[in-house]
Parts: sequence; C-alpha cells; structure tokens
Amino acid sequence: MLSPLARIGNFFMAIVMVVMGLLFTGQLPPRQMPQPELGPYTQYVNPFIGTGAIPWAGGMGHPGAVAPFGRVHLCPDTTWAFGLNMERFGTSGYYYAKTHTFGFSHTRIHGSGLVDGGLFRITPQLGSTNPPRRLQRPLLFSHEKEVAVPGYYGVWLPEIATLAEMTATVRTGVHRYTFNSGRDAMLTIDATSNLRNDPRPGSIRVIDEYTIEGEMRDHAYFRAEFSEPFTAVAWADGKILADATKASGEEEAGVTLNFGNLRGQPLTVWLGMSYASMEGARANLAAESSGVDFDDVYNATRDAWDERLGSIDIKSSDREVMTVFYSSMYRAMVHPTNYTDVDSVYRAFGNTRATAEGFTYRSDLSLWDTFRSTHTLYGLIAPDIQHDSIQSLLAMAELHGAFPRWPRMGGEGGSMFGNPAHVVIAEAYLKGQLSDEDALASLEIMRNTVFRTVPEGLPNRGRDFGEEYIKYGYVPTDTGRISVSRTLEYAWADWAVANMASAMGPAFAEDEAVFRDLGYSFKNVFCPEVRYFRGRNAAGEWQIFTRHFHDYYDEIVSIFIPVAFSEPYSEGSPRHYRMHAVQDPQWLVESIGGEEVFVRELDIFMKDAARTRAALDPGSGWWVGNQHNYHAPFMFIEARRPDLTQQWVRWTLANRFADREDGLDGNDDLGALSAWYILNALGFFPVVGSDRYWIGSPAVDQATLLLDGGYELRIVAHNQSARNVYVQSVTFNGEPIEGWSFTHDLIAKGGTMEFTMGRRPA
Repeated sequence: MLSPLARIGNFFMAIVMVVMGLLFTGQLPPRQMPQPELGPYTQYVNPFIGTGAIPWAGGMGHPGAVAPFGRVHLCPDTTWAFGLNMERFGTSGYYYAKTHTFGFSHTRIHGSGLVDGGLFRITPQLGSTNPPRRLQRPLLFSHEKEVAVPGYYGVWLPEIATLAEMTATVRTGVHRYTFNSGRDAMLTIDATSNLRNDPRPGSIRVIDEYTIEGEMRDHAYFRAEFSEPFTAVAWADGKILADATKASGEEEAGVTLNFGNLRGQPLTVWLGMSYASMEGARANLAAESSGVDFDDVYNATRDAWDERLGSIDIKSSDREVMTVFYSSMYRAMVHPTNYTDVDSVYRAFGNTRATAEGFTYRSDLSLWDTFRSTHTLYGLIAPDIQHDSIQSLLAMAELHGAFPRWPRMGGEGGSMFGNPAHVVIAEAYLKGQLSDEDALASLEIMRNTVFRTVPEGLPNRGRDFGEEYIKYGYVPTDTGRISVSRTLEYAWADWAVANMASAMGPAFAEDEAVFRDLGYSFKNVFCPEVRYFRGRNAAGEWQIFTRHFHDYYDEIVSIFIPVAFSEPYSEGSPRHYRMHAVQDPQWLVESIGGEEVFVRELDIFMKDAARTRAALDPGSGWWVGNQHNYHAPFMFIEARRPDLTQQWVRWTLANRFADREDGLDGNDDLGALSAWYILNALGFFPVVGSDRYWIGSPAVDQATLLLDGGYELRIVAHNQSARNVYVQSVTFNGEPIEGWSFTHDLIAKGGTMEFTMGRRPA
C-alpha cells in the first residue's frame, strides 16, 4: 500500500512516462504490465516491502528476481536523473524513491548497510550509443509500470519503448526484452560494472554471433547467450576499440550488441556466472537455463519459492498479516548465498579453489545480525541451509584461523565484532543439529580464537582486544573502541560455548568452567552507580556516560567537537544494550533495582520507541530495527510480567512491519529482521545460545511448520485477534506448559502447541 505522497509522485511519473514514450519513440506504454502466474504462497509476497524509507532506518531491500538462497539477484541498479546518486540511498542497488536505472545487474546484498555486487550489468538501448558515457544517461522508469513477484521482475522503459523482464535460477539470470520501436535494438554488456561504479579491471570477448564471455579480473566470470544474432562494438577504458571481438581494460571493459529491428519480437538473454572459473560459468549456464524458455524458467523458480515458503503454512483472517508474514519468509530466504558451482567447486578464502563434499558452500552470512534470529529459524524449517552454513564456516575457519564474523563472497567481510559464529554453532549442537565430530572441531577453533592460539601462518590471530578481555575481564576503553559492546558480545558467545561444552559431556568440564566464567564478563562493565553497562578503562575507572546518547549522534557531534560520548557502544545507546544479559537475567533484574524497578524502566524504554516506523531518528528507546535489543521485550518474563512481553511483541508486530515500501523499521540485514517477525508471529522467540525459547503472543490463527525428519509442529491460537493479545494458557499435546519458556526437545519431533488468547492479562 502506497503512501499519499507516493501516489501523487506515481501519478505525475505516469504522465511523464506517456510524454517521454511519445516524444522519444512514438510508442504509448502498455495498458497493463505482465502478471506472472502465482502459487499458493508466492501470491502473498510483496518484494517491494523494505525497499524505501529513510535509508539507515529502512529495509535496504530490493525487488529483483532471485531463486531461494540463490547467487543471482537480477535487479535494476537505480539512480536519479543524469546518474546522480548517493551511496547510502539503497545499498542493495535499488531504492524506491529513485526514478532512473543504469540497467540490470546480477548480484547484490539484500538488506544490509553494505554496498556490494552489481556485477555484469546489461542495459537495453536504441540506435547509436556512446558506451563510455553510459552512466550519464540512465533510463527513466515508474512504479506504475513495474511488477515484482518471487522469481520475476518486470519494468517498462518509456524512453526506449521497451519492456524489460527478468527471472533467475540459482546460478543464472534470464532476461527478456521486448522492443516496441522500429529502431535498432541494442544491449550494452558491462563486464566491470559494480554498484559503486568504481573503476575495475576486466575483459570481455565475442565467441560467436550468439555468445559472449567475460570476467571481472580475479573476481567473477560469466557466459551469456542470446536468442538472436548480433553485431558487436567493443570498448575499454573510455575508448571504442577497432577490434569488435574483444576488450580488456584496467578500469572498464564491455561490448555493445546490435540486434537490428526487433520490433515486437522478444529477445532472450541467458547468463551464467561463477566466482570460481570460466569453466564454472559455462557449466552453470548449461545445467540451469541455457536455451530454456523464459516462462519455463520463471515457473520452475516460482515453484521452488512455493516449496520453501510452504515450510510454514499459516492461517489468518487478516490479509496484511498473510502478506507481511510470507514476505518476511521470502526475505529470510534470499541469503545465505550459494557460491558452489554445479561441479561443487567454489572460491574459498585466500582466493583459492576448493570442492564442497557433502554440503553446499554458502557465504554472505551476516552473522552479527542473523545469529539472533535467522539461524534459529533455519534450524527449524531449513535444516539443509543451517547445515550448509555451519559446514561452510568450518571450511572458512580451516583457511582463516577462526570463524569469520561476516563472510562475503570468498572472504571475511570484516564487518561488526564479537564471535557470532560461536553462538550459531553452539545453539545448533544444543538442538541436535550438529554432529559430535563437528562440535569437537568447532570447540578447538573456538579455544584458539578466544585464547589467541591460532596456528601460525593463518591470517586471523584471534579476537580483537582478546588479550585485554582475558586480562581485565572486559575490553578497556583505553585499548579498544566499542569496548562495552565488544565485552557484551564476547560474553554472550562464551556463555553459548559453555552451554555446548556442558552438553558434550564430563570430558569437557574444564572447557565449560573456563567459558562459563568468561560468559559472565558482562557483569564487569555493569556500573552500579548508574545501573547500566558502562565503559571503564584499564585502571577500572568508569568513563563518560550519557544513557540516551546514540553513537549515530557522535558522528554529527564530531564535526564540531572531538568528543565521542557513546564510543563504547556500537549502533546504539547505553539503553539499547541494557538488556544484554541473557546469561543471568535474574542478576540483571536485581542489579537494576528489583522486579518493580526493572519492569518500570523496561516499560519506559519500550514506550520511548520512535513515534513512526523507520523514523529519521530512531532515538534511544525500543528499536526492533537494530539487532542487539531483539530480545528486550522478553526480559519482562524474567521479572514475572509475561503480559508486558505479550503486549509489546504484538505492538511491534502491528506497528513496525507493514505491506509498504517503508514497511520495515530498519535494515533487514539479510533476513534477520524478517526472521524476528516470523518467529514472534508464531508465538515464541529463542534465548539465543541455548536450547530455550521464550513464549510470546502469536499473531496468526494457525500455523504448521515442517520440521527436519518429516515432523510437523502445529500451532493453534484460539481467539487470537488484534485485541486478544494476552495468553491465557499454553498446552503442548494437551499438557500445560509450565512457566513462560520451553526447551527445543519439546517441539523437535513435532506435536500441537495450543494458545488460548484473551483481551486481558491472565
């Protein structure tokens, strides 16, 4: 649903489209865009959710064509007129408020604050062109003539009277262009394109009149085949080349292909890509889409999406709940990315090649975000993805020396901090999703990381400021940035490892004791004077403290004065990190002042949420759009107020997620925010790093989850409605659940969980 301002903008854009279409081509736009046939679950997905809003507070998503957990994300790279752009406005390459496109590229990261991808851009054109100036004349488009569903994207380009359509398999992209002008139909293929539009070395060559191949040097490879013959013009480093069959450049390289007059005749492009080799690109294309009809490719990808989305079948009388739920499922399943070619070869850490045996190598794992929600979801309904992720992390650690924090493509992206992979792996073991052999190998890597005993010759030497963390029991402010946040994240990871060591048996009692002690390091940065986690230096002295000051504000203040009020914190304020003690919540309740004080102050924090979703300033109150306080509403349970957990979970589901382009309250971060919605709509949320779940308040009437092993978990919420948000009772297979949490073994083999809901707290 569009906002009034967006409707006005689209109305005027539609008028502009008509004028531009007549002015440049003499062609009116089509009265109706194609409407791809949808399946039982894809009918509820809106890929435009989270593609707009204030960038740092919006979803950073894209509506492009992608297969479940696929490599190819085929989408327009958007801009404003004349190629004017701002990097933070749409890090996925697409931003809803932009009006033009450079063309359609094959890779990007969904939902993060990172700009990455934009490989192998294809741009349709008419008549003569000037490829070296291609970024100065982007093509106009409008949301009025734009369609996106899972596995399909289509848009009308009025300046060239062309319908551009895209679909994708896991490793290939398929384009269909219908030119409605009598002028020569042309495509520019940019072998060195990227979303930053930075100079990159690469090469491209014409194989025959139907085929080209190219590469971004030492990075990625592609093979493209065309349904119609072409003549070519090659260009590199700003110059048209005399040899039309190949181009190689240090800053750019590409070809422009002329197909002649194709008026009304569809032109299909099949492009396969690989990060490992040209042979891999050829094999991927041959195996997945070469010569296959566009509609057949889309139908297969749609069916793949329906199968994945159907792993949770929900019932709700509220159409928007259905849309937001399945759109969240969709977004949670575009990553982690499949980096394995059809021959099982992949590009590994250190720019090496390796072969995946017994798993699919996956990267683009936004672990600092996804360890808090998404990997719990995968463990329930996508065990193959959970298995692949952990096996990939083990393969990465073998070459890297430690588990990466944020692996991207073939290497460590280096973003964020902590050891989130430790939590993912430990929780998987506790839930029976990891073998003893892999747990033993993982524990050895964890020990080496924490105690800086990584073998010589490997690039990762352990934790940042890990020696200080061990020595002082916290990261001091005078030795490391974001010292409080690091301490809290390290302690969470160490507690999870202690839980894993305990489950591994008596032989690992020493590991459990050591990691358990480290897991309580969060207490060393809790200041009893202010009753918050607070930075302190190596001498133990507490540092400057402003509870409401967000580190985003520091970036503004630093322009005027060289003071960082929130330097010990990352992406938040002290208030956002105040609940960071899942290891010992009862200790936190007492340390803040006892149950009454704790409940009052946590309730004030929740009420201080920004007044609007995706606000310009998210403030220092409850902000579901950033991950470190995902669990905050559930801490009411630890102070014996589950009713407030239920109240605030349902408020958040209803007010911070919507069927709109600004329908997310922050970056989706590769599905982490979407997974928060899914789990909470089902009625529970993980105590991450353990085998426990807190009970919340389900927002669907019924749900059936397809679990590993063919088991089914059925959830029924009697009398659930927008008003009936309070849980009166919960049973599992007819037996009451005592308290407000349960362990994974209760649901691992399926069963029926029944909630009885009411308008007032039980």
